[in-house]
Amino acid sequence: MSPVTVLVPHAQGAEILSEVDGLHPVVYDPEKPLPDEAATARALVAPFLASSDAVELTTTMPQLEIVQLLTAGAEAWIGRLRDGIALSDGRGAHGGATAEWVVSVLLAVYRHLDRFVRAQDRGVWDYHQTEELAGKRILLVGAGDVGEKTRARLAPFDVEVTMVGRTARDGVHGWDELPRLLGEHDATVVVVPLTDETRGMIDAEFLAAMPDGALLVNGARGPVCDTDALLAELQSGRIRAAVDVTDPEPLPEGHPLFSAPGLLLTPHVGGSVPLAMRRAYGVAAEQLAVFARGERPPNLVTGAY
Repeated sequence: MSPVTVLVPHAQGAEILSEVDGLHPVVYDPEKPLPDEAATARALVAPFLASSDAVELTTTMPQLEIVQLLTAGAEAWIGRLRDGIALSDGRGAHGGATAEWVVSVLLAVYRHLDRFVRAQDRGVWDYHQTEELAGKRILLVGAGDVGEKTRARLAPFDVEVTMVGRTARDGVHGWDELPRLLGEHDATVVVVPLTDETRGMIDAEFLAAMPDGALLVNGARGPVCDTDALLAELQSGRIRAAVDVTDPEPLPEGHPLFSAPGLLLTPHVGGSVPLAMRRAYGVAAEQLAVFARGERPPNLVTGAY
């Protein structure tokens, strides 16, 4: 059987995939016309953090059978590929780094690190007692790879973690229980994928169910949260938030989120770490190796072949 030609947007990725039996990686530039090999390529590794415009790459690949993503987020691709093209995501590549970001912002908010940094910038010795993460009740909405890795990293901090997933199962509550659970926890961490079902999940009703002084942590996607509803709660001073994602994104200059009280904002850096790309291609290699054997990749999101 001849090797599967796969178009790859990074030379580093092509090097990693070249070690997989049955794959013939060819590097392409997403900003330029695809190489001649696109005519016979059966697999495409999408650009990292690609927008929906990247779907246009598939229109000049007549033999394409599968698109492999480098991220877990597949919202830009679902429902936009022609019949016969499968979609496999990068689930498992960035969960550890994102979970580390969640723990970092929880510690930063509860130990008032953002306030101390601002005091340092002003040259002020702002001694005061802080809160602590220990003893907090954490509601973790999203029971996939990121959620599981977040729970594991929170384990040493003496916190009580409640997991919530789309459907209830052993050790995981269902989404239908959220209205009750939100009011019983000190912090709610949201790490769900962006889908039609999760878009706008964090709305005014969701936020109102959180107790006074609670902390919202959004490590999912910007559109999972209603920006106006979050701003209203922050400006009232009733809750606090730490977000790595926003809607819109990136935030335009002067956007009110930049100056919202009680908000710790990072510019979508949860998965932006030195080994991110190598991990992503490690997952891609595993998925495409299965595809090359004619089997169903574990991370398949949509489609069959």
